[in-house]
Amino acid sequence: MTEVRYRVQAAGPLHGTAVIQGAKNAALPMIAAALLARSGRTVLRNVPAITDVHRAVELARLVGAHVEHHPGDRLLIIDATSVSSPLLPADLTRRFRGSVLFLAPVLHRCGEVIFEGAGGCALGTRGLDFHYRGLARLGAHIEEHDTTIHIKGAADLSGAPLYLDTPSHTGTENLIMAAVLTPGQTVIENAALEPEVLDVVAMLTAMGAKITGAGTGRIVVTGVEHLHATEYTVMPDRIDAGVLAMATAITGGSVTLVGGAVLDHFGVAAHKLHQMGVTLEPAGAVTLVQRPGPLHAINVITDTHPGFATDLQPPLMALATQAAGTSYFRERIHDARYGLVGELAKLGADVTADGEKAVVHGGKTLRGTEVIARDLRTGIGLVLAGLVADGETIVTNGAMIDRGHSDVISRFTALGATIVRDEN
Repeated sequence: MTEVRYRVQAAGPLHGTAVIQGAKNAALPMIAAALLARSGRTVLRNVPAITDVHRAVELARLVGAHVEHHPGDRLLIIDATSVSSPLLPADLTRRFRGSVLFLAPVLHRCGEVIFEGAGGCALGTRGLDFHYRGLARLGAHIEEHDTTIHIKGAADLSGAPLYLDTPSHTGTENLIMAAVLTPGQTVIENAALEPEVLDVVAMLTAMGAKITGAGTGRIVVTGVEHLHATEYTVMPDRIDAGVLAMATAITGGSVTLVGGAVLDHFGVAAHKLHQMGVTLEPAGAVTLVQRPGPLHAINVITDTHPGFATDLQPPLMALATQAAGTSYFRERIHDARYGLVGELAKLGADVTADGEKAVVHGGKTLRGTEVIARDLRTGIGLVLAGLVADGETIVTNGAMIDRGHSDVISRFTALGATIVRDEN
């Protein structure tokens, strides 16, 4: 496989204008949702040019959809008329978690769905089991094998009360997509409140779905006989916007974010940036980000929206290395989210984690070295750290970054960053 490396050097404060990409966590379920339309062509605009989208496009094509992808124009055209294959193959399902969003649409279109590569005990795997349990509650028949999950019985589905143990956005979206073509009424309790969920609901509503309660935690879906193709523009990516804001802050720069960096979508992250000494000044569709003075230490507890987004914890941790005093991070969403700690330590940061919390003693000089992007968010956090580290920071396994952030090199270099991307 091709090895991707990001090489970053400190180049002073970032200045200029940055365009926010379309939301990854809205685009992926929308691609899956487009398969629910039995005729016509769905047009999705503002689709980010990231590898997870490329994989979703490939998966849509494998099940029979005709997809025109125009990355340069951030445009997708999906004709799902010919969807006919129930197989979600392992070579793709193992490469991006968003493949689970195809379960309900393919079940509706093919009467069954075979999800490969789920691994042993897939039915009880944390983060996926509620997808299957919810489909079972609607009447689907589920067979678990060593490496596959086989879900059958779309004709047997009927509306039912559903409850999510945790308000997962992928779980909420999957169950909504299962319910929109299921006869009767389905009530989803403890539903996710993320703005991406509301955006997916808005797209499904434009396709003819009957959904109420989005954003309240209790979503009611009344099944309809069919959905039609539509045209929809994906919302801006609040995580991408947050990363660019933190990149501005860590370098002490001044950057205008364009493309709908809505502060309401930031949730607690906006307040935490203010507490650290970062100013966010909205003016219509643009937001000016500045860090006029020193950074202050912070205390962060991640939570579901509108709490502090877990995806912004790693870049904020990188930012905290430059703040005077001691910052504390407590992760409530993903157990493995402290992967950045060891990599920041390689750069000279004074940071530790004990399983319950991570502690950053800020103000230490960072020095460039080779580090590993253990996941998407760790990778972009290391890029931010590299913006202020002496010498060169080499972020290996950079393909992780490509999964969720588009045009990193062009957008960052336009702001004055010194960053290149190598493949070998």
